[in-house]
Amino acid sequence: MKLDWNTDTLSPAQYKIADYIQKNLHTVLFSTEQEIGDALGLSIASVSRFWRSVGFKNIKDFKAHVREQLEVAPVTPAGKMKSIMDKGDADALPGQLLDVSIRNLEETVQHYSPEAIEASVSALLSANTVYLYGPGPSAGLVELMHYRLRRFGLSIRRLDRGGSELFEDLLHIYKGDLVVIFGFVRLLPEAKVIVQHAKEQGYHTLLITDRLISDFSDQTDTTLFASRGETWEFHSMIAPTFLIENLIIAVGKRNQEAHLHKLDELNKLRKKYGSELPR
Repeated sequence: MKLDWNTDTLSPAQYKIADYIQKNLHTVLFSTEQEIGDALGLSIASVSRFWRSVGFKNIKDFKAHVREQLEVAPVTPAGKMKSIMDKGDADALPGQLLDVSIRNLEETVQHYSPEAIEASVSALLSANTVYLYGPGPSAGLVELMHYRLRRFGLSIRRLDRGGSELFEDLLHIYKGDLVVIFGFVRLLPEAKVIVQHAKEQGYHTLLITDRLISDFSDQTDTTLFASRGETWEFHSMIAPTFLIENLIIAVGKRNQEAHLHKLDELNKLRKKYGSELPR
């Protein structure tokens, strides 16, 4: 994103700030005035005065404007990857990625709903069969849920087919079943069909999404939020994984004795046949 500023009217210090912002825009969106000043060797007062010189009330006003523009601009995989690569050099990158991950986790916890988790656990345990739909990068989350929840004895299946082949799976989903939908950023056509079919057939749907406000969060029976960062950023799966692991543990704690018995049985099988099927 190119910032259209008239640098001819800026003082040397203000020009320095403008140049830094242009080169480090995504970093600045999550920086304080103190951090910007420290990076440039300028006082916080100099940074505070800068915003009015380029047409904004303050740093908050500037950030809101930039985020609005970035939301309008096309977001591509290359653009999101570039946004994380531009945050710093290779040595600093792990720490910066950790900061982003912590921010996403904090936002997820901020909107964590014990009531929604309880409703999700009840839906998972009461379902005749649980179906998991998670295309693209969500496939790893689907695999995690499938692997862990099957250990508790849940009847759980993956919905791997897209397009018109999805109809072959919908044919066998009935009232009393549950479909878990991973709908990050937007709801894909297949997910929309699942939601509509659920309303007609009477089975339940659980949506896991990174959108607090969307046009589909009120169309499913239960919704869980997990932050993956801003729209223009590289989308991390750390917070969604954190949410899924919390959900798995909550399922395990419900009917704990029976679920631990299943894990004990698994351990016995490993001991008995471990030499035949080594890990």
